[in-house]
Amino acid sequence: MRVPYHPAVSAPCAPSPASTPAPSGIDDASSITGIRADLLIPGRGEPVKQGAVVIRDARIAWAGAYRNLPPEYHHSVTFTHVPVVMPGMWDLHTHFGGLGRDVRFFDDPKALLPGAGVLAGAITVEDLRRTLEAGFTSIRELSGYAGYLAPGVEGGYIAGPNIYSSIAILSVTGGHGDIHDCLLDSVVQSGHTGGPFYLCDGVDECIKAVRVMVRRGAKCIKVCSSGGVLSLNDDPEDRQFSDEELKAIVDEAGRTGRRVAAHAIGKAGILAALRAGITSIEHGCYLDEEVAKIMKEKGAILIATRHIQESLLENHEGFPEKVKEKIEKIVPLTRANYDLAVKLGVRIALGTDMWNSDPAHPIAHGRNGMELRYAHKAGMKPLDIIEACTATSPEVLGKLAPLSGQLKEGYDADLIAVASNPLDDIEVLTKPENVTHVWRAGKLYKSPSTH
Repeated sequence: MRVPYHPAVSAPCAPSPASTPAPSGIDDASSITGIRADLLIPGRGEPVKQGAVVIRDARIAWAGAYRNLPPEYHHSVTFTHVPVVMPGMWDLHTHFGGLGRDVRFFDDPKALLPGAGVLAGAITVEDLRRTLEAGFTSIRELSGYAGYLAPGVEGGYIAGPNIYSSIAILSVTGGHGDIHDCLLDSVVQSGHTGGPFYLCDGVDECIKAVRVMVRRGAKCIKVCSSGGVLSLNDDPEDRQFSDEELKAIVDEAGRTGRRVAAHAIGKAGILAALRAGITSIEHGCYLDEEVAKIMKEKGAILIATRHIQESLLENHEGFPEKVKEKIEKIVPLTRANYDLAVKLGVRIALGTDMWNSDPAHPIAHGRNGMELRYAHKAGMKPLDIIEACTATSPEVLGKLAPLSGQLKEGYDADLIAVASNPLDDIEVLTKPENVTHVWRAGKLYKSPSTH
């Protein structure tokens, strides 16, 4: 289901730049594309039976019930018929590190070796394609190498989703984003030369770190306000960064319209992030009624990353004993607290924490749809789940949010067709083969004819 190779393009599976002829299977950027569906799921709002979408260039020109199709499209547009059309999905918490079979994303010295970033970027090209073909037309990467590849995606040389990256993760020295069994100077050097982990201590260094990320092209900022599970020498309930440091990061990010995401597992770290004005809580494992109340007051969004947790609990071979103990403690707790968040009406969007490049691994890129299963288990209805991974998703980006995630006039033409109705069974969206068509920016990247 790949876009055919075209010799004018530097990578297979990619659409051609505007200056070259479009390969077979891709709609020309200047043409009008029509999609007619038995069911149109708009992303926010009620589904429409016998719906249609008209795409002009990279935008949606019209969407609604086919019977209301404007006259100018009656004879000028050829419609592709599909069972279900809906907005392309978003994964709000990913890591593209080109790692998997023998390298961990955290606490592995191999990630600091010369050339590691080049290899990671090459592997990430395939990871991005699999993510797109699974129906995810946008990602928020919270440290990794995809952010550096975003110009290649935008220019049509790499087939992949829209990329909104933090570039690196900001961590205190000795914190979750530090590689504890490496020389400190090596970790610092890696962060300063483009690596996915960046250490900063004190208000001045935190402000400088945000400015460095902005310079590197970050569309959002990622911080660790608590310890982590996969990191070695800290605890998930640890506080990391002071209130003053967190506030400085949020304020500096806000100067350029950027929002901050907080890796926040323990309650103290969650509350510290909320006090600082962070509105995207990642993991949130120790969420309770007090936390839920504050999140609702502040309009904060929870991204619970349940799929990776359940996958690691099922198979955590190869990790150190301390990490295994943390996994076994945290995952059951998170199940209950995710249920609580849904019950109490906390705003929820979906992210996976995917980082593995081995296609056979449960947390490999391209299996992102599995996160929807756990939202359903937590009590969310299918229509609400779809809203959580479409219309709600861009809102985590604040002023930098694109018009995306809904089938509405003027919005980005990022949409997918699905083989059967996910409102009857959300599991449909967990299997990439059920996503029959993928359009990003109005271009067709996947269809039965391109298999």
